[in-house]
Amino acid sequence: MEVQNIQGSQWSARKVDQIYIVSLKNYSNIVEALTDFVQNQNIHAGEVTGIGAVGEATLRFFSFETKTYIDKTFKEQMEVANISGNVSVIDGKLSLHIHITLGRQDYTALAGHLLEAKIHGAGEFIFYPLDTRAVKIKDKETGINFYDFDK
Repeated sequence: MEVQNIQGSQWSARKVDQIYIVSLKNYSNIVEALTDFVQNQNIHAGEVTGIGAVGEATLRFFSFETKTYIDKTFKEQMEVANISGNVSVIDGKLSLHIHITLGRQDYTALAGHLLEAKIHGAGEFIFYPLDTRAVKIKDKETGINFYDFDK
């Protein structure tokens, strides 16, 4: 088993064989920090999962009628019940596509596409990189980025 510790300005990680265990620093922005991580490790495809706590989150919901996202920000302490997503390349840049489920103090949940969230407590993630490059391109009919296996 090969183990390597890695450090960024907003994150620390341990690579065990090909899998990464990533911890985000308190008050860091999830998408910003994880994007920095995948760029630093040159990950072009893979899966990410995570849990933690945030004090603020902006979620997106895709409207098929307008082919645009509707954003809404929530400013309160919330538990990250689940983060799941993938890493791909869009327009030549590494990109994260992340969905999140957030638990509120009244035990209701919020869910959607994660635009950004600020850690308030902990942020714990596992990255499962794939030894390939996954490219996404925008589908004109739906307005959504889909995998392009010809690239």
